[in-house]
Parts: sequence; C-alpha cells; structure tokens
Amino acid sequence: MDIDLTWPVLALLIFDLSIRVWAIIVIPRNRRPTSATAWLLAIYFIPIVGLLLFFLIGNPKLPRARRRKQQRINDYIHDATENLDFGTLRPDAPTWFNNLVRMNRNIGAMPLAGDNSAHLISDYQESLDTMAEAVRQAKEYVHVEFYILQSDDATDNFFRAMEEACARGVVVRVLLDHWANRGKPFYKRTLRRLDAMGAIWHLMLPVQPLKGKWQRPDLRNHRKLLVVDGIVAFLGSQNLTDSTYNLKRNIKRGLHWVDLMVRVEGPVVPSINAVFLSDWYSETDEALTTEFDLEHLRAGPGDLDGQIVPSGPGFDAENNLKLFLGLLYGAEHRIIIVSPYFVPDEALLLAIVSACHRGIDVELFVSEEGDQAIVYHAQRSYYEALLRAGVKIWMYRRPYILHSKSLTVDHEIAVIGSSNMDMRSFGLNMEISLLVRGAEFVDEMREVEDQYRSLSRELTLEEWQKQPLRSTVLDNLARLTSALQ
Repeated sequence: MDIDLTWPVLALLIFDLSIRVWAIIVIPRNRRPTSATAWLLAIYFIPIVGLLLFFLIGNPKLPRARRRKQQRINDYIHDATENLDFGTLRPDAPTWFNNLVRMNRNIGAMPLAGDNSAHLISDYQESLDTMAEAVRQAKEYVHVEFYILQSDDATDNFFRAMEEACARGVVVRVLLDHWANRGKPFYKRTLRRLDAMGAIWHLMLPVQPLKGKWQRPDLRNHRKLLVVDGIVAFLGSQNLTDSTYNLKRNIKRGLHWVDLMVRVEGPVVPSINAVFLSDWYSETDEALTTEFDLEHLRAGPGDLDGQIVPSGPGFDAENNLKLFLGLLYGAEHRIIIVSPYFVPDEALLLAIVSACHRGIDVELFVSEEGDQAIVYHAQRSYYEALLRAGVKIWMYRRPYILHSKSLTVDHEIAVIGSSNMDMRSFGLNMEISLLVRGAEFVDEMREVEDQYRSLSRELTLEEWQKQPLRSTVLDNLARLTSALQ
C-alpha cells in the first residue's frame, strides 16, 4: 500500500520555515550582530539542537525580578552617597579619567573615593593566610563571597579563623556560587563545616527548578571578595581553595593556579561591602542597610583614589567592558593586560590594535597551558592579529595557570579584580573590579608584572606562523562558539 507523505513533509517544511522566520525576528533584537549571527547559524544548520540550546542559554540576562532588585540597589546606593565626602582626591586627574569615573558612577552607582591604601598579595598561600588574620581581627561582621569556596588543607586556616569569629559572636555571612561548587571536591563537607561553625551562608545564582530557582544555568557570580567590619577588604582573582582546585585532572597534569589579590583600607571599602550586600539582598531578600555604614568612613593609611565597578547580567550595560575600553583609549604611553581568558569582542580588539597604531607599548600576559579547551583555542585565534598589530604576548610557562586579572595604564592608573577580558566576563558573569589612581600602586603592579615576565616566554609572529593546520582549525571553530551569548 502506498503512503502519501505529502502532508507530513509539507507540515515539516512549514514548521522549519516558521522556526527560521521566528529566529530572524527574535534573536537579533538587542543582541550583538556577531552573537545573533552565531545563534542564527546554529539554528539554521542544526535546528532542533540549536533551538534547544537557545531556549536553555540564549537569554544573557538574569530574570526580570533580579534585574529590578539590582536597579533598586543602584538607586539606593547612588542616593545614599550623593552628598557624602569620600576623602580627598588626588589633584590633576586627566579629563578623560574624570569622564571615565563619571561613567562608572552612572552605570555602577559607586563613587570615586580618596585616602585609600591598597597593597598586592601575589603569593597564593600568603593571600589565604593574610585574609585569615584579617578575619581574626573581626569584631562585628565578616562578609565572605567567593566563586569557588572549599574547605581543604590550603584553606583550613581561613576556615578556623571563621570558626573563631563565630565563637566570639561575630556575624559571619558567606556567599558561594551554586553551579561552580556543586559536584566539586569537598562541596558537602564545606557546607557542613559552615553549618557547624554557625555561619549564615547562601548559594549564589542557584539552579534549583524544583525550588522555583531558575535562570540561564551558565550565568555565574564570579566575584571574589572579603570584607571585615567595613574597615578592611580583599578582592581579586583568587578563589578560596587549593591552588590545584583539588581536581584530579589538575593534579595529574601538575597544574597550579597563580593569582593576585589586593588588600584595601579606606573609604572605598564600603563600596566593596555594598557589592556583597547587593548580592546578599538578591539571593535572600534581606536588606542589610544597617551594615552599609556611610556615617563613619575611615581614611586608610594611604592617598590612593579608588572606585569599585560591579558588572554582570543584572546591569543593563557591560560595565567592565566599558571600563576597559575607556582606559585603553585614554592611554598615552603603556598598556599591560593580564588575562587568563582573553577572548575580546570587536570593540576591545579594535581598542587594543588602535593603541598599537598610536605608538603605545602594549603587552598581554596569558598562560602557555590551557585549562579550558574551548576558551584556550578561542583565545589563540586572536594571537596573529595582535602580533601583527605590535602587541607583545607573554606566555606564562606551564604547568602554571596564570589566573590573575589586571590592567595597568601609563604610570598611575590600574584595574584589578575578578573580570577576565572575554565575552563571558562581559556578558554572563557577575564581576567586581577596582579602579585605582596612584603611581605607588602602579609601581607595585609593575613589580608583579616583571615577575610574571621573568616566568614567561615571548610568543613571536614567526613562531606563531608555524602552527599546524589542525590547531588553526580548532582555534577558528572555538572562536565561533565564543559568540553564542
């Protein structure tokens, strides 16, 4: 018996055409052309898989309710700090720097503050132990927020410091990213230890649909910060875990992470605390307004100007990208970028190339070894364009993963924080960056950069042109996937 397939085929064609028309209407709206093109190609060439992926991870923003919370927080911070004195600012700031600070204030709410001290800690274990000692000095509260937080041998001193603080009656609040920690070594042990000590802890951006908690599953709270009594704070690139992350594959390969943290005192500390309080409110609906202390601002033992720039999918603008672009276009002599995951968008790549064409010395530090295959290959796809423009690329030698994230401009301006220079950090991760103006701080940064340079090798254009074809193909394919946001 013959079966008439006309109607099923016609229905399938109509369905396929409907998906394509819908995709053209919906996907490009308020999305980068490169990202829209990547999604359209995925849906056109692999319709079912592409469509499922788009519904799963196609929305780069947090749910509307959370974005409204962030806006309320921004409005509160902006109004509360409008007429307050945040220390004496350094004189003779460049006009472009003042404009950059104004932009950061408008999109991120935090003010520029003077009279701060900021000192770098580049040794991994020293950083953990220094933070532990700060917790031991706590009298009122300890605010801990880390992307990855594990109780292991390296962090035991820090956890003991938190236990001692809780025993003294100090309030210890802890935030850790849900997706980054679940299934990792010591996850359940870490939560049990937090419960046993009496810390108040919550998961950040939990993906728990059965509990009504759901957003795009690859959105992350990537921030790393510690605030003690609103007096001293730490932030940077380091997670609260062993330098191997306790992962068998890292231990087998002998990989260790190299990070950079900064210890801060002064009127900028309340801004760092405000980021924690914002995230706490977003996760718990508990507004800790009494601990957003602006009435007793303390000058630090230094005179650095500092401004906190929070960023992430809760904001309308890509705050960290705009910060980096402003610095790159304001530079006059020298730019040094340290970014373990360097996957720039068109604007950032153009800014770096333009700086080279203006005669500015530009250096980029990356890792020789990659820990994430897709990002590693996507990053490599930009090396030729950068080398041809005149960027010096320094590759930190294996088996170490250079995980620090910083940018220094000329002789007096720097940024340090949790943000990579990649499209994930710009659009999908919640990050924190500290903008600093002060030659003495940049001098500290230069010492760290010199140390990195001594432990790196320079990648030349001649070497790069000898890459095998298979590597080029992998790099280019990975570059295409990086646009799926």
